[in-house]
Amino acid sequence: MPLSKMSPLLIKAKNEGYAVGSFSVANMEMVLGVLKAIEETKSPAIIQIAEVRLKQSPLEVIGPLMVAAAKNAGVPVAVHFDHGKTEEKIRQALDIGFTSVMFDGSHLPFEENCAFTSKIKQIAAEYDADCEGEIGCVGGSEDGSENIAINCTSPVQARDFAKASGVDALAVAIGNAHGNYKQAPNLRFDILEQTASLVDVPLVLHGGTGILPDDFRKCISLGIHKINIATATFDSVEASVKKTYEQGGINGYYDLQAAEVQGAYENAMKHIEIFGCAGKA
Repeated sequence: MPLSKMSPLLIKAKNEGYAVGSFSVANMEMVLGVLKAIEETKSPAIIQIAEVRLKQSPLEVIGPLMVAAAKNAGVPVAVHFDHGKTEEKIRQALDIGFTSVMFDGSHLPFEENCAFTSKIKQIAAEYDADCEGEIGCVGGSEDGSENIAINCTSPVQARDFAKASGVDALAVAIGNAHGNYKQAPNLRFDILEQTASLVDVPLVLHGGTGILPDDFRKCISLGIHKINIATATFDSVEASVKKTYEQGGINGYYDLQAAEVQGAYENAMKHIEIFGCAGKA
């Protein structure tokens, strides 16, 4: 199955009423765990890494691994550069072969966000790749280092932003936040419904860790068709390793590796069921 662009996966999801999981990875074991789950369930998927994570997982190392894994997968897999902050790293991801990139200009004034996202969209087009933007501000930060306040998306601004920037997918803020929630978030489904009625491109939900299954399903019914899962993957991998150690199941490096793969696999399987994408490859 060839490496896929993001847009056909999301357009199909929008037409058929499900969401594609976009799973953050940090090493080979997480990639293998996600691929095992999506191949077993015949699900499309996106594997991604955020720019803020590159200190631990350098792009020149993890990127080619992600692209190679997608090329050799038995189901369609897109490779996505998440929360790009700099043109330099976005271009590097595209040079490596990523099929979509996100410019996160949510911290910028509307006009600046729109202008720079449009520029990144044009750069991505040179590589026949897709571009995701963000309007409004999802709470927290991708690595948990900043306590960024939630600024819910304006549906009218979302419409104007999507038209002006030409993005292929649009991340919205509806009360969602990165990292682990202290309590279940109070999502603004009214804002999501209004935004979906005004915006033609598929909508994206960041901060998926800890959102209740029924809330995920309601988001999908109202127009979300890409859901980012990062913290839940990392937490599941860590929990799997701890559990296997406690059970005496790790007697060497390869047992440790298997426990990491299992953690990523279990997390992906859980979300594939919720997102309704099994059998959609």
